[in-house]
Amino acid sequence: MENLCNISVIKDLFERHHFQFSKTLGQNFLVNPSVCPKIAQNGIFSENCGVIEIGTGIGVLTNELAKRAKKVVAIEIDDRLFPILEETLQEYSHIKIIHADVMKLDLGALIKEEFSGMDVCVCANLPYYITSPIIMMLLEQRLPIKWITVMVQKEAAIRLCAKPGTRDCGAVTFAVRYYSHPKQLFPVSKGSFLPAPKVDSAVIQLEVKSQSEYAVENESFLFALVKAAFSQRRKTLVNPVSSVLKIPKKTVALALENCDLKPIVRAEEVTFEQFLQLSNELFKLK
Repeated sequence: MENLCNISVIKDLFERHHFQFSKTLGQNFLVNPSVCPKIAQNGIFSENCGVIEIGTGIGVLTNELAKRAKKVVAIEIDDRLFPILEETLQEYSHIKIIHADVMKLDLGALIKEEFSGMDVCVCANLPYYITSPIIMMLLEQRLPIKWITVMVQKEAAIRLCAKPGTRDCGAVTFAVRYYSHPKQLFPVSKGSFLPAPKVDSAVIQLEVKSQSEYAVENESFLFALVKAAFSQRRKTLVNPVSSVLKIPKKTVALALENCDLKPIVRAEEVTFEQFLQLSNELFKLK
């Protein structure tokens, strides 16, 4: 179906199907006709690509993905959109819409069942309120996904793609970089949506690492350390790490010294490689 970014067409669809936006689900649908083609072009990297879309809206991005991918499986939590999607996606036979909460779905089983023999990627316009949980779920499950190309709030894009050891870095920044190679692709203004949100957005891409590239003594301890370090990011690292992980300050200070880090260092000043080294050192000493 053409003209899905045309306001008149959208309003007609909504009126005929008695649809109203849900604030609870953070629904902001793309109406800028240039954005979804760019997401699809950047997110689909082979002719043998199967795509998981999280949240369909009225099918604007879904249409663009279907033009380029071998198969599209779209996961949509709002079943009120299904009658609209039957109309807007009717010309495609290689799209499957699943009514589900992506956070409760067995994505490993879905990929095995739906994308046999295909490369798999994720493309989505993610709701702001659940951006980080969805991204971390996709990464932590170590799914056979090669690329994740998603629209997120501009501030989230900066944080997710920041370089460790800088002020924009946080615990989620470290985790994203541990599992993937992140980069920002292009900005998207708030006027590109209906209804328009209060902030601008950006499209980011994560090239997922097939397996960990790092020699880590204990992965769970590593992420506990990073989370503790950033829990009080303005304080010197010794204090929150000792307090949260219940490790004596002297032990934390010794680990820092063994990693050539100053005792007054803060979390945002520690590089990615230094966190890996500190985790291994502290795990041995604790």
